[in-house]
Amino acid sequence: MNISETYQTGYAVRQYDGPVKRYVQTLDLRNDPALIAEYRRRHSEKEVWPEILQGIRAVGILEMEIYILDTRLVMIVETPLDFDWDEAMARLAKLPRQEEWEDYMAIFQQARAGATSAEKWQRMDRMFHLYEPQK
Repeated sequence: MNISETYQTGYAVRQYDGPVKRYVQTLDLRNDPALIAEYRRRHSEKEVWPEILQGIRAVGILEMEIYILDTRLVMIVETPLDFDWDEAMARLAKLPRQEEWEDYMAIFQQARAGATSAEKWQRMDRMFHLYEPQK
């Protein structure tokens, strides 16, 4: 499906039994089309390491999506309401192969060598949402 088709159909959103929290973060990639293509490939369903996906779930993350425009990445993370971001990221950093994954991804990212995921990805502030009308 190309981007034009996606704009027509949109992206399906997972439904939960109750409310969830959403976090949005950003990270920039190095401005190199070959590196960006390889970064995309390494995040494909066939190439992403199973231990990384298991670790993300193990710390309580329900859903994670990464969007890309040129060199800018935006990550959307959905969690239960009682999720503690700092505690979860500390746990994630210690899980098997997580440090290796971060080093594996670092060549593509504009980030300090040896940085954890929590150090690389910068939280974004929500400045607008479509408010419910007053009744």
